[in-house]
Amino acid sequence: MTAMAKTNPRRPVFGRMYPKVARAMDEGGLAERRRELLAGLTGEVIEVGAGHGVNFAHYPAEVARVLAVEPEPRLREQARTAAAGAAVAVEVVPGLADRLPLADHSVDAVVFCLVLCSLPDVGTALAEARRVLKPDGQVRFLERGRADTRGLARVQALLDATVWPRLAGGCHTGRDTLAEIEQAGFTVGDVERFLFPRARTPFSFYVLGAATPRV
Repeated sequence: MTAMAKTNPRRPVFGRMYPKVARAMDEGGLAERRRELLAGLTGEVIEVGAGHGVNFAHYPAEVARVLAVEPEPRLREQARTAAAGAAVAVEVVPGLADRLPLADHSVDAVVFCLVLCSLPDVGTALAEARRVLKPDGQVRFLERGRADTRGLARVQALLDATVWPRLAGGCHTGRDTLAEIEQAGFTVGDVERFLFPRARTPFSFYVLGAATPRV
């Protein structure tokens, strides 16, 4: 949801804007995708870049605890409010995607939701996810994806090299998310590619799925 990197995590303008954007997206149908992202999770979970806690209401009761890591102070405070009303135990802490506050092989799942698009070093974040995951754990992801035509992919590349990351908290529209997850040592399972909204624009391509550490 928010950029998490070695740079200054304070993005006050984005921190004010993002909850409104997320609300509009959820009202447009993304809330159901969030439920699909988290369905079936159990045990100990870490959500990386939890934003203002919009996912907390969708965690199933079988989850014992969620550690929610969020670097942006304004969003983190809103996440703590959301955590207080969640049906599962949620602890909200500051932190960065490349330095997660967990021991090796200590969680059953790592959740990325609209986060990988905004990281300057996706590979390092995914390496951290692999470090903290149990051998039989999962990475769950709901992320932007690269367009499926050359024309739209070129538009994405132009946007990502110019104005879009500055306007959207570091977000990139056209990263090949699945390739990056596989390159980080994961096996990607069932994946759903979808358009949101359904109009074909550079901003409409998403992927939803799960991956496991490759032996």
